[in-house]
Formats: sequence, structure tokens, C-alpha cells
Amino acid sequence: MSDNLKKLSDQGVSIWLDDISRERLRTGDLENLVKEKHVVGVTSNPTIFAKALSKGSAYDEQVRDLVRRGVSVDEASRAITTYDIRWGCDVLRPVYDRTEGLDGRVSIEVDPRLARKTAETVAEARALWWMVDRPNLFIKIPATEPGLPAITAALAEGISVNVTLIFSLERYGKVIDAFFEGLEQARANGHDLTRIASVASFFVSRVDTEIDKRLDKIGGDEAKALRSKAGVANARLAYALYEEKFGTDRWKALKDAGARPQRPLWASTGVKDPDLPDTLYVDRLVAPGTVNTMPEATLEATADHANITGDTVTGAYDDARAHMAALKKVGVDYDDVVKVLEDEGVDKFEVSWNELLGTISGELGKQEAGA
Repeated sequence: MSDNLKKLSDQGVSIWLDDISRERLRTGDLENLVKEKHVVGVTSNPTIFAKALSKGSAYDEQVRDLVRRGVSVDEASRAITTYDIRWGCDVLRPVYDRTEGLDGRVSIEVDPRLARKTAETVAEARALWWMVDRPNLFIKIPATEPGLPAITAALAEGISVNVTLIFSLERYGKVIDAFFEGLEQARANGHDLTRIASVASFFVSRVDTEIDKRLDKIGGDEAKALRSKAGVANARLAYALYEEKFGTDRWKALKDAGARPQRPLWASTGVKDPDLPDTLYVDRLVAPGTVNTMPEATLEATADHANITGDTVTGAYDDARAHMAALKKVGVDYDDVVKVLEDEGVDKFEVSWNELLGTISGELGKQEAGA
């Protein structure tokens, strides 16, 4: 059988799993995915942790200890999530060492309630970096306007950052500038740039979901023909911007000082529309030096029937620009789309975080009642 995941890896795409749980860690499942499915990184978010906590008994012993210590729900959430992330970092450490720090990374998100607060985000990033205490950790910071200086500040302190919730090309350009500025400050602060890493998580399927909804409302054959293509087109243009920005003298100076580029990461790669091919956001976003973080269902679908034929990004810039122009022509307001998506993204993560806190509160209550 063709090894599609190896083919994808051979094209320069790092395969990361968008999931983590105590059960996955305890049973060795994550380790097996690393060995058998070419997984070289892990991303997490509050929704993933809430789901993990609500299933099985893997967290019971730690929750009992937290009850005995009388900790707050917020403190318990940090203790539980950083435990899993630290364990995940240890599982991925051989990959980190083998790739000299390129992969083997595990991401944890700052409290999304802080997404519009710069100083608080930086403080939380510092706390999580200290609590996990692993060199292959990524701190996820959202690419909101207040998040941009937080990204710079974290990098300037030597903290590796996964910039999340990027939807617009304009904001992506600012993310790269924040990355450059952070590394420049880190160098001035005496940090070793070879030890600082970053990825920029560009969300894909949510773009199609929002734009397709608008195209359906517009109606007509012209609008219908444009459905479910914007997410890929937007991501391809992001890669074009990546190539442009990392071809500048500003980047060359940082590279000469030992810096690695901030890799584009394709996030939200599970299709939302069941009528679409389930490997759409894998097959059509193959480009060197990228990361694709997949839910397990997408990972399995890719292994089973993806069509990996080589680079499907760098030769498609003109088509991508033409598609975005066609969307504008039929009345889709790109600037409004990406604003709505960012606002919804922050709100959804905050809702998920509150669900996580609610789940933890419920587990603490159950253990307390049973004590």
C-alpha cells in the first residue's frame, strides 16, 4: 500500500496531530502515531482538553490530589493541561532531537479570555513556559491586534510561539513582522536564536464555511461555481507572502544570526462540509517548509486515500488571486469575512475554555463528594 503520509513528509510537510489526551499518552497511542504515521508534532486547544476530561478515568488520580490541595478551578486547569503537554513534549523529544529542533513540538494555548489583553497574555505565556519547562514547547498566542505585541514580547524572552487564529493576509504580514521584531529583540537580549522557534497557524476550512454561506445567500450559477475554493486560495496566497517576506534583507540578517523561519501551519484542516473530499486541505496545500496539523480522522483519511502528487501551492498563485478577485466581483467582502472569522474564533475559544473550566469544576466536585 502506498505510504501517503511518508509521501507528504517527503514533500517537506510536517505532519502534526491536532489532539492530545491523558489516555492517548498513557496507552502509548501518541508514541505509536509517531512511529507508524509520521506524526512529528502535536497541537492542542481548550476544546480538545474538555473532550479528553469528559471521557474515562485517566485524570481521576490527579483531580483527587487537586481536591485535597483545595486549588481553584483556574489553577487546576493549568495543572491538568500542563501535565499532558509536558508528557507530550517528552514523547516527542526524540523527534525534536533528531530534527535539531525543527519538529517534535507540542503546543499549549494561553487562556483565550486574554486574547485582547497584551500584558496579561505575555504573563500567561511566561507562566506556561515555566510550568511545562520543556525546550520543545510552543505557546499558542492568537493573532489579534493586542496579540501581536505579545508575540513579539514572548519571542524576545526566548519563548517559542505558535501564532494561532490567522485568517487574513494583511494580519499574516503583521504576524511575520512581529516575529522578526521579536527575534531582533531576542538577539539584543543575548538569546540564542537557534533555540527559538515559531509557526504561524493559518486557518483554512473556516474560511470556506463563512464564504460558502455568503455565496449561497448571493445565489446564482456564478456564485455557486466559486464555492469551497477560498480556503485553499487564501492559504496559497499566504504562502506567497511567506516567500516574499522571508526573501528580504531583514530576514537574511536574522538567518545569518542563526534564526529559523516561522513556518506556515495549516490549521482547521478537517473539512466541515461532508460533501467535500475529506483530504481537500491536505492534497491541495502541499508545499515545502509547511506544517499540516490534522484531527485524527483527517490523518487516517490522508493515510488511506490522499492524492499526494508534489507541490500544489507555489504554481497556483495566479489562480488563487483570480479566485479572490471573482469572489469580490460577486459581492463577497473579504475584509468583513476575516474580521467575522477572527471575532468568532476568539469567542469560540473562550466558550471552549469556559467549557473546560466547567468540566474541571464538575470533576473536582465529583471527587470531593466521593472523598
